[in-house]
This record gives sequence, structure tokens and C-alpha cells, in this order.
Amino acid sequence: MMALFEKYGAKLTIMADVAEIWKFKEHRDLTGRDDFYYEALSSQLKDAIKRGHDVQLHLHASYFNARLESGRWLQDWTEYDFASLPPTRLNQVVKLGKQFLEQLLTPVDLEYRCYAFRAANWSMSPSRNVVRALVDNGILIDTSVFKYGRRHGLVQFDYSNAHSHFAPWRANEEDICKSDDNGRLLEVPIYAENRWIGAFATPNRIARAALSRAHQIPHTGHDSIQSPTTKVGSKLLKLYRTVFGLHAWKADFNQCTGRQLVGALCRAAKLNISGINKGCFVLIGHSKLFSKANERSLSPFLEFVASKPTDFSFHGFRTGFPFGEVREQLSITN
Repeated sequence: MMALFEKYGAKLTIMADVAEIWKFKEHRDLTGRDDFYYEALSSQLKDAIKRGHDVQLHLHASYFNARLESGRWLQDWTEYDFASLPPTRLNQVVKLGKQFLEQLLTPVDLEYRCYAFRAANWSMSPSRNVVRALVDNGILIDTSVFKYGRRHGLVQFDYSNAHSHFAPWRANEEDICKSDDNGRLLEVPIYAENRWIGAFATPNRIARAALSRAHQIPHTGHDSIQSPTTKVGSKLLKLYRTVFGLHAWKADFNQCTGRQLVGALCRAAKLNISGINKGCFVLIGHSKLFSKANERSLSPFLEFVASKPTDFSFHGFRTGFPFGEVREQLSITN
């Protein structure tokens, strides 16, 4: 992925799942065996910084209390919904994650700082405790929200009323979907549109759906909350809403085609008239799912952006508008 991005002058931001990596390190330190490739993982992150890419914080807190049984990690599902964790626990895990990355990567780049965050499963609601935990630990940017997104289950959120689908905003501490001029956290949303189910029918997305079905989260007793549709008990109604309703379509480079991404970028550019909205087209993807097919579909998008330097430019969270100037303002405020 880094080599592909470098070919077109793009920068990759790796949202490193620190909880999982931490557990692998703990196992190595306790047993003396690097069974889960901690050294390789940490080397990859260091190499990314050396090559001018970025590494920021991602947390699946359910890994911190995971236990190893028969060669498999059993996660603590009570900590799966990140935003629902108690304030003290949120503060603890965010602090640990930030310190881990800075201790690992500052020796590579003395100017490295961990100040951006993406929540596991996009869990940033309820917002109050999680926003405070981030800000109190020096996190200035969150990039978890995607407009129109909703979840009702083991993780719960509703981002239908998010301030924007592509323009960053200073987030309200009580509700991250709302803009607040005095907000201490900058929300940089993942680009999303409200689209018909047909837009999701790509080979990569179908493959991902099949993979997810084959590796479902086990029933834990903590996922008994039912959606309104389930309460009605009508499978036909649910099917109708799925087929004829609109759904959050994210700019996911694992699952979208290059043509879809180019189209979405052009639509966003039309909304960015005279720079009034100052939008950011934030893509999302998973390295664990990145394949040759993804490389073939992402390349045309990267090539398109690189071919129009007067219209678009590549940035990570360390450079470019609005991150640099807003980061400085937030640092002063905090």
C-alpha cells in the first residue's frame, strides 16, 4: 500500500490498532516468543514514518483484556463498544495508546506526535466521555464519523444528522455530530453519501460481505438490543427498507471501484465552490483486506488525483488544510 501511494505522491495514514499490537507485545514479553509478529508490526510502523507516511491511533479496546486459548485470542466483548466505556477506562486506554505510539515512533522522527484518532467500529456516541478522554490526552483530531451511518446492536450510533459528509468541523462535546465554534476536537468525517443499495454491488464489497458472514462475532449476551425493525418483527419490512431505502456509502478503497471513487470525488468538488466548504475527501480501508484487486481498482483514482494538481492534492493529518492551522489553534486553546 505504501509503495502504491508513493507512486502517485500520496500519503498513507495508518490507523494502528494499538490494543491488539499491545497484546502481542505483552505475549512476547511474558513468553519470550514473538508468536504474533510484534517485531514485524512495529517495524512496519517505523518504516511508514521513515518514508514520510503517518501513523495515528486506532483502538479496539476489547483486545486489552483478551486471553489466549488454544492459539486464539478471545476478546472482552464488554469493551467492544468504545464510546460506552466508563470515563476512567476511556482515559486510561487513550493515554496508553498515545504513549505507546509516541514511545515507539518518536525515536524515528523527533517531531512525531499522536494527535489523530479513529474509534473501533466508528463508536463515538454517546460523545461526552469519549471526546473528553481524547482532548484530555492531547488528541486534537477525530476521524470516525460518517454522515448517514447508523448501527443498532453490539455497537450503537446514529450519524444521520452529522454536520457534514466531507467538511471538517469543531465538534460539540455533548454531540459529536454538531458543530461548536468553541469545540476542542476537530472532526474530520470519512467521506460518505446516502445511496441506494445498488451502489454497493461491487465484486470487492460482495467478497467482504461473504468474509464477514464467515467470521461473525459470537453471541455474547451483550448484543441483545434490537433495532426498531426487529421489534416490529417484520422481515419483509426489513427487506423492503434494505432494497428501497438509502444507506451510508463510504469512500472505502477496499470495496469501491476506482470509477466510483473518482465520481464521488468529482461530486464533492462541485460542492466545494470557491473553497467555501473547504472539504476533505477522506478515504477509509483495511490493510488486512487489501488485495491485488484493490490495487487495480485504487490505482485509477490515485492517478486521477495526481493528474489534476490544480484541483486536488494529497494530504495526511500532519500536513495541509485544515489540519495544520487548526491543530495549532487547538493546541493553543488546550
